[in-house]
Amino acid sequence: MVLIAVFGVALLVAVLLSGLAARSVLSTSLLFLGGGALVGDGFLGLIHITPGSGIVSVTADLALFAVLFTDGMHVSFPKLRTTWRNPARALGVGMPLAFVGMALATHYLVGLDWTTSFLVGAVLAPTDPVFASAIVGRKEVPARLRELLNVESGVNDGLALPVVLLLIAAAGPTAHSAEASPAKIGAELVAGLALGVVLPLLVHLLTRFRLLGAEPKLQPLLPLATGVILYATCHLTHANPYLAAFSAGAVLASISPESKVVFEPLGEALSELAKFAALLVFGALLTPSLFGDLSVGGYVAVVLAIVVIRPASLLVSLVGTDIDRRERLAAAWFGPKGFASVVYGLLVLQSGIPHGEDAYTVIAVCIAFSIVAHSSTDVPVARAFDVEDLVGIPDDDAAPVHAVAVKKPHVHTPGTGTTAGEQKGSS
Repeated sequence: MVLIAVFGVALLVAVLLSGLAARSVLSTSLLFLGGGALVGDGFLGLIHITPGSGIVSVTADLALFAVLFTDGMHVSFPKLRTTWRNPARALGVGMPLAFVGMALATHYLVGLDWTTSFLVGAVLAPTDPVFASAIVGRKEVPARLRELLNVESGVNDGLALPVVLLLIAAAGPTAHSAEASPAKIGAELVAGLALGVVLPLLVHLLTRFRLLGAEPKLQPLLPLATGVILYATCHLTHANPYLAAFSAGAVLASISPESKVVFEPLGEALSELAKFAALLVFGALLTPSLFGDLSVGGYVAVVLAIVVIRPASLLVSLVGTDIDRRERLAAAWFGPKGFASVVYGLLVLQSGIPHGEDAYTVIAVCIAFSIVAHSSTDVPVARAFDVEDLVGIPDDDAAPVHAVAVKKPHVHTPGTGTTAGEQKGSS
């Protein structure tokens, strides 16, 4: 009950400050992270959570599933057919470079063996656009930048998982629950993808029957029911839930655009709640002893991961593309470590491998630093793309005529295939 009360207070404060946060470097994500740290064992001791607590893995798992499901709905297959090259470069070139770069930094600066160092690199390779919401959530930001970050982050979680599991198995003696073979991992990925495609199609077919159909006020619950069934089915069958979530969201939005429209407000709210809960719980794990256990070399490796390794790897992958310099720099900076890294880091800790605790310390500190750095810089970077009105409230120093312009409604313009808001954003 104390944890629930703390969550309620943090949620109330976050809502009241959200307008200010959306126009400044203040971050609601950072509020929950800091709130969790404040009430945890490291400071006030109001709640007692350890990395082995079931609530930690469950909240992180649910948050990642919910975020990927809603992110998948933002993927447009028609657009992706013409813009797949940039996300493919980020995944095929940028992600492996970041993986290797982090492994090298961990080995030489932290002193871990090569297998464990590559494991840390695999855990920290996935990115999460949740902590760059002012970038990926604004139509005024160039579509190819949003598409790049969304597709990259949605797919790289599933790509990293088999590598993480194989490296855990190769790192040494593990707990029985952590044992996995390449064949088993491959089967779980295929099963997750299959479920993510088949289940939304089956649900859509059910809605085509004449006697079946949802009344308007219950229509948002249809995608929610699909997601709940998918989540449970994946865990019951050991299919990969993250690949299933992202593919299901994309398929659902493709075959039933009206479902995406009615579900979007509810889905975004649920995704935010799951994200905030996971951040609060994860924050409770960030004790002074955790930060004290990391060596100076470990802190150097963490800073390099955020400021050098991710940006450099993505910039290399985008060489020769048509993305302009400003978009390229924004994409390179926004590679935050999010819920996938939390979930995979907990897998490392709970696996019982040698040096698992040392690896988890590097991972946890890197995630914390990344959340602070990226969630507090998304608004300033969004300003560079002329996103002047982030929450429907113009800047205090904006001219009246400008305030009217940014509040202009999105009206469909016949014959153009765009909206007035989109034309304003691209002009």
